[in-house]
Amino acid sequence: MEIIKTHLPGVIVIEPKVFGDKRGFFLETYREDILQAAGINAKFVQDNHSRSTQGVLRGLHYQLTQTQGKLVRVTSGSVFDVAVDVRHGSPTFGQWYGTQLDEESMRMMYVPPGYAHGFIVLSQSADFLYKCTDYYHPESEQGILWNDPDIGVDWNTSSISSAISLSEKDKNNVLLKDQPHDKLPDYNDFILDMEVDK
Repeated sequence: MEIIKTHLPGVIVIEPKVFGDKRGFFLETYREDILQAAGINAKFVQDNHSRSTQGVLRGLHYQLTQTQGKLVRVTSGSVFDVAVDVRHGSPTFGQWYGTQLDEESMRMMYVPPGYAHGFIVLSQSADFLYKCTDYYHPESEQGILWNDPDIGVDWNTSSISSAISLSEKDKNNVLLKDQPHDKLPDYNDFILDMEVDK
């Protein structure tokens, strides 16, 4: 596995080694020792699997209680995956990072607790898998509007032919500037190891 650090603390892209021939392929999708060496000291307690059609955009989501780190990957199709630092008081507050995850590269991304997460499906459909560091807690789920102009995520929508499809919940997400501070993770509660080490 190759570990690629991004400009957002704790947001890491993982490029696995894929061994393939005419019979198929093999790869390691999780290696605790390698992830720990990269600063991901997480215990994963829940696995999720979603399937979505082209243009479906899910996000940007985070939880205030039982905050979740997510190790995400795609097993079929292609998505553009995004993490946004929503930790109030963070030096990188409101900044985003995105990368394409697809069945060809088998690339993965780790989104730490305290970040909002979302993705848009680029292919006709996509199977999206993620390991979570805590359990889903719908009562504390929060959302930031996917097209918040102050964040300015480039969702790579020029590569899809269908319209963006949002859930009713995601249509009603708020702008980051309008989210009360008590509805945001506090930076001091989510300072990551790599920030302390600087």
